[in-house]
Amino acid sequence: MMTKTTAILADYVAGLTHEDLPADVLERARNLMIDLVASIVRAGHESDSTPSVMRMIDRLGLGAPGGARVFGQSQHYGPASAALLNGVLGHSLDFDDTHSDSSLHPSAPVVPAALAAAEMTGASGRDLLTAIVAGYEVCCRLGNALDPTSHYARGFHPTATAGTFGAAAAAGKLLGLDAIGLESAFGVAASQAAGSLQFLVNGAWNKRYQVGAAAMNGLIAATLAAEGFIGAADAIEGGHGFLHGYTDNPRPDMAIAGLGSVYETMKIGMKPYPSCRYTHAAIDGLLALRGEQGWSGDDILGVTIGLHRNGIVLTGAPLAEKRRPQNVVDGQFSMPFTAAIALHQGRFGWDDYALLGDPAVEAIAARVDVCRDDRLEGKRHPFGAHVAVRTATGIHTRMMPDPSGEPDSFPPPAHMEDKFMALVRPVLGNRASDLYARLAGIEAVEDIRELLDQA
Repeated sequence: MMTKTTAILADYVAGLTHEDLPADVLERARNLMIDLVASIVRAGHESDSTPSVMRMIDRLGLGAPGGARVFGQSQHYGPASAALLNGVLGHSLDFDDTHSDSSLHPSAPVVPAALAAAEMTGASGRDLLTAIVAGYEVCCRLGNALDPTSHYARGFHPTATAGTFGAAAAAGKLLGLDAIGLESAFGVAASQAAGSLQFLVNGAWNKRYQVGAAAMNGLIAATLAAEGFIGAADAIEGGHGFLHGYTDNPRPDMAIAGLGSVYETMKIGMKPYPSCRYTHAAIDGLLALRGEQGWSGDDILGVTIGLHRNGIVLTGAPLAEKRRPQNVVDGQFSMPFTAAIALHQGRFGWDDYALLGDPAVEAIAARVDVCRDDRLEGKRHPFGAHVAVRTATGIHTRMMPDPSGEPDSFPPPAHMEDKFMALVRPVLGNRASDLYARLAGIEAVEDIRELLDQA
């Protein structure tokens, strides 16, 4: 008998209350929301794709004044446009959080949809966080059910595909949908879930847009359901449903395993570097070795980095092109470039993309090899790395099972605030501290519109 995955997830979302959620789950959701807002603010003023997206919004008349905010922008937007823009901007720096098991970035589609729906309904901060957790649980669990390796092999981008369902869950929760309404919202989301890895070929901006579109489409799906629209039944498990169409290895039981007692939200980590998560463990290892050995760039004779096969697909092949990224997206998905920055600078932050094309960085990148490390296959988390650096004094190695920022090394509040300020202060100046404080106290807010109007 077919497991009614769609109905089970809809029942869970409809019945979830703020009181159901443990304090640590709510704290994680709040911290992840704040982290995404920092990326939204900075990307709105510095991401190379932002001007064209803003011009599109204006040309299509989507920028007409409305009641929804985009962080860091003075203009108000309609809810769908705000969800789109907050999602695009939140994912543009590639500095947003990661759920390692499903290999997706849950906040970028979920939080913008939730914020827009919260402004539509005048929801409280408590209700907003509850909806965000509902969205996290749905999209992360569906990402698990897809089997990330199989989903990637088909060329899909899970943040955009599974993220559409997470956005629909979060928005539907705030719009007051019951379980039947949420099933309809998921039915519409299944027709909208889209996201391709083809952006890797030329450093295209699709990745950013398709995640914003997931936020917008999830909001639209939930709003349609709220207005009585009938969506497809069995949208996740059906014969033409999401799992059937998007993976060769569907694992539907993983979408509902431990639902209500095991929180995938607590398995979401925060990025310390603005690049693909598959580069992070290697960056950690290289920075540690550089700090111990006191190397300069001239000391590096060669570097070999072993990754999981998913990491090779995204950041290591074709190697000759990955060694010479031509734009920010190329750099975000280049293991040789990010490794070279770490070894050259002894750090890696958003401002280091100014070094694209720098001869010293390119010289190091040219000496970086990336290979598949079978020791990383078959693990629950596929984001580890093995690094080997060859210098005149020998070969120095380091195995990094997981990157920093994972749940067992989640950054303390002071580090999170430092990251927020580093991204937001160049845009908002002294107002950055006020915004951080307002977001940190969101659970005391009775109407989210009051907070956002002053943000």
